Amino acid sequence: MTTALATKNQDLILAGPVGSLDAYIQAVGAIDVLSKEDEQTLALKFREDGDLDAARELVMAHLRFVVHIAKGYTGYGLPLADLIQEGNVGLMKAVKRFDPEYDVRLVSFAVHWIRAEIHEFVLKNWRIVKVATTKAQRKLFFNLRKAKKSLAWLSHEETLAVAEDLGVSAKEVTEMEKRLHARDAIFDPAPDADDDNNFTPAAYLPSNNADPAKLVETADFKDDASERMMSALATLDDRSRDILESRWLTEDKLTLHDLADRYGVSAERIRQVEANAIKKLRNAMVL
Repeated sequence: MTTALATKNQDLILAGPVGSLDAYIQAVGAIDVLSKEDEQTLALKFREDGDLDAARELVMAHLRFVVHIAKGYTGYGLPLADLIQEGNVGLMKAVKRFDPEYDVRLVSFAVHWIRAEIHEFVLKNWRIVKVATTKAQRKLFFNLRKAKKSLAWLSHEETLAVAEDLGVSAKEVTEMEKRLHARDAIFDPAPDADDDNNFTPAAYLPSNNADPAKLVETADFKDDASERMMSALATLDDRSRDILESRWLTEDKLTLHDLADRYGVSAERIRQVEANAIKKLRNAMVL
């Protein structure tokens, strides 16, 4: 691809909105595919010299492949434009990490990064609640949709066959199928003014502070800790107690140098007194 043609086509994409997704797809499709030699040259310029124009040209020449890959994920009900955008992010990450010394075409390397970004986007946006969190679940999520021949639930035999093909248990297949068939519900919708009984999922969640036994236990622990702290402080001499209170138990905490000026000693001496006082305090509270 000549430099003039590359610049013209790239400016077509980057100058601004092209009006519609169809226009964008047509524009990126008009950019010529790089030859292996041109690709190697540009990749070396970017990797060795940090040439951003070379990286830009590598990205632009591979946008058509992102569109092709993104179209394979339109069955999840997400906008194709968003899928392409996420795929472009993956392409840019691939260009940044591409090493031309391995003698592999960029498209072969980039396809994994493009799919990874699109997968992440689908999993985050297909449902409000995540349907797949582990690597195995993500693999099952995408492959199970491909394996299902209809919208009907899998039979026991079909479940076993899918589990064997994907290398997972039948229980995992059934669980993922439930998640795929699930629909989002509004967790805490605005209450209806005419409805006195607003039964929403949020109304059935227990409060973290709803157990009276735990409340009493927490209060007793805090009271006991406070009493033991005060008793332990009473065992210290006046200077040690004042240093600890000034350093840790007041809002306007003093520094070692502030206390050193107060007592006419070095800051190191104040630090030693503080360390000894903390040790005594800890031992007294344990007993």
